[in-house]
Amino acid sequence: MTRPFKVLGLQQIAIGATDKSTLRHLWVDLFGLSVSGHFQSERENVDEDICSLGQGPLKVEVDLMQPLDIQKKPAVHTTPLNHIGLWIDDLPAAVNWLTSQGLRFAPGGIRKGAAGFDICFVHPKGSEEFPLSGEGVLIELVQAPTEVIKAFSALAEQAH
Repeated sequence: MTRPFKVLGLQQIAIGATDKSTLRHLWVDLFGLSVSGHFQSERENVDEDICSLGQGPLKVEVDLMQPLDIQKKPAVHTTPLNHIGLWIDDLPAAVNWLTSQGLRFAPGGIRKGAAGFDICFVHPKGSEEFPLSGEGVLIELVQAPTEVIKAFSALAEQAH
């Protein structure tokens, strides 16, 4: 069984709360992460600050999220560690292959994410049709841009 894609590394972690100001105090004021952007989406029911950990193409995004409406879904605050994101070198190939292996994806398909990259989500729970899942964890698969793919390739070559 040949996997037609690579998971290159951690792209992001997303942390949710009812009020992101406490998260911002911890991650920005105390830990020193920089805020690199902001994203709001009624469809995703999210108001988030996009922070950066590290630099260059290997930096990790830390998203600090709160719901726009606490009564609506998705409830980005109900699981404090909302999801993790993984850099993928070929997202369409990954989705096709993983689907053929029985992995369940969340509705929405491949689409543009908050940071502008193509993304999709592995569902945290399996179903009859697709029994494999994130086993309780929402996993975001993120199409790595060329500079990230090159940086991880160079890192892998250095290791050999």
